Amino acid sequence: MSDSSRRYRIGYALAPKKQLEDFSSKNPNVCIIDPLDAIERLHNRISMLQVVSELKIPQENETFGIPKQILIYNSETLLDADALEGLRFPVIAKPLVADGSEKSHKMSLVFNRDGFSKLKPPIVLQEFVNHGGVIFKVYVVGDYVKCVKRKSLPDVSEENLGSLEDSLSFSQVSNLTTQYRNNDHYYENMHLENAEMPPLSFITDIARGLQRAMRLHLFNFDVIRDARVGNHYLVIDINYFPGYAKMPCYEAVLTDFFWDIAHKKEAVEFNKEEKSEMASDCRKLPSYDMEERKIVSNTYCSDETDGA
Repeated sequence: MSDSSRRYRIGYALAPKKQLEDFSSKNPNVCIIDPLDAIERLHNRISMLQVVSELKIPQENETFGIPKQILIYNSETLLDADALEGLRFPVIAKPLVADGSEKSHKMSLVFNRDGFSKLKPPIVLQEFVNHGGVIFKVYVVGDYVKCVKRKSLPDVSEENLGSLEDSLSFSQVSNLTTQYRNNDHYYENMHLENAEMPPLSFITDIARGLQRAMRLHLFNFDVIRDARVGNHYLVIDINYFPGYAKMPCYEAVLTDFFWDIAHKKEAVEFNKEEKSEMASDCRKLPSYDMEERKIVSNTYCSDETDGA
């Protein structure tokens, strides 16, 4: 990356932060739920997962970690066998930058060294771990934690590894090439409802740990269960403010969260005003506000078979 390009990207990244700081100073009553500097950590796929390795959570019946991964800055490194030592095929190649753009979602499943020729650094090479074709998506909204299961990339056997093409590009599992999905009857034979969910207490502990370490309230993380070790889980991705529409009961959960945030802010401001000389002019919120919240919270929704 050239110096001018690097300076542009740094300047571009700092612009929203400066805008938010200016807006906050001019509008002190507006809630800023999560600081931008904390969110920025998730825009880099190395620093994103580094936080998982730093968690201090008791691991008894279940254990967790992250897949083996290597940062590649230039194409020459892909030709260096020593630099890639210890990394086994297949690997998933992901852009280093995870900023939510279309480009940041373009990934490749690489089956051999010939597949490296199509990659464009900077990228992260993450070892692909067989996980039964099931991924667990964990949504976090403040104190609320929800785990759902979804279909994922199919397992790759040692026998089939040599017969597969060099690499396969995709942005998400649903966009896998028709040829790849039809040649492997994995999806047709897999019954997602039979996949065992990870213990909710275990997932919640990880979620709480990530929340404290990252100082974030709104995020999700993707977890897979290592097929080689049934009770070992790997965190493979963390996203800020994900597509909550795919989370069961998202309307009620998000409404409750934002309501609590707003009213905590109002309570703080009210207490400040109460201590001032103008305290006599302050008024508490009408009681019907809480009744409105009860109506929203009791909105019917169904977890179907996804929930933990």
